[in-house]
Amino acid sequence: MMPKPLRSTLLALSLVFWFALPTGAQEATDYGPPNGTLVIVGGGGTSGTQIMERFIELGGGLEEGRFVVVPTAGGNYDREGNLRAYDEERVLRGWRERGVVNVSMLHTHDPAVANTEEFVADLREATAVWFNGGRQWNIVDSYAGTLTYDEFHKVLERGGVIGGSSAGATIQGEYLVRGDTEGSEIVMTDEENHQLGFEFLRKSAIDQHINARNRWDHIIPVVEEQPHLLGIGLSESTAIIVTGDTFEVMGKWMVAVHDNTRAYQPWEKPYFVLGPGQKYNMKTREIVRPEPRRRR
Repeated sequence: MMPKPLRSTLLALSLVFWFALPTGAQEATDYGPPNGTLVIVGGGGTSGTQIMERFIELGGGLEEGRFVVVPTAGGNYDREGNLRAYDEERVLRGWRERGVVNVSMLHTHDPAVANTEEFVADLREATAVWFNGGRQWNIVDSYAGTLTYDEFHKVLERGGVIGGSSAGATIQGEYLVRGDTEGSEIVMTDEENHQLGFEFLRKSAIDQHINARNRWDHIIPVVEEQPHLLGIGLSESTAIIVTGDTFEVMGKWMVAVHDNTRAYQPWEKPYFVLGPGQKYNMKTREIVRPEPRRRR
């Protein structure tokens, strides 16, 4: 039998080890973040979908959550080349009307500012970050390679949530679809500084507005040129909720999954679609089948 002093010492060491583990730590993942959740929306309105309610819940709730809203995709400069100013009250109005108590805006056009401790002060305490729509390359110009970029990822590391719609969806992938500054109709840019997203969802290329703007096929050449990528096309008012390597479709319409490891018939498009409530395992490249109901 183990001596009592030795048992006490081992118990104390095990408790120290247990409490030293990161909160919410999960197994290593290939696609989604090991900790935290992603809410990736294809644009359009979300009324009646419960998507924003889900995001707020994941972010800690109306009263306890600490939310940061990034409007930068809306543009750093106007058409005349002047710096664009954002009215914080206007940017945050919808969030406050929902009842969110702790919410702040984060924006700069200057990567040097984004690389300062003062700028990321609110972000260090955030439980949730939301990226507004616009043009995704504006987000890259402001935050890529900065302290702010690192702090975005740390929100997930401590179990928070990152969400965004339209441009705020595409920025979450690895390859930056429609990152060309000349126009959103260019799916694959030659601009090297606008080819990489923020990689919250790794090994992925994310497109949006695929239904209203008939973009169902547009991501095909991206996946053909970079076959390691999983292509995800999102309809309006539709989201994927990413936890680990699995996502669930939520909202009103469909998500196109461009999986080039899957065999397609000659008459088929090289992708398949998932509807609300369906789940997909990106690591195994399989649709998650619902468990059969047990008979009473």
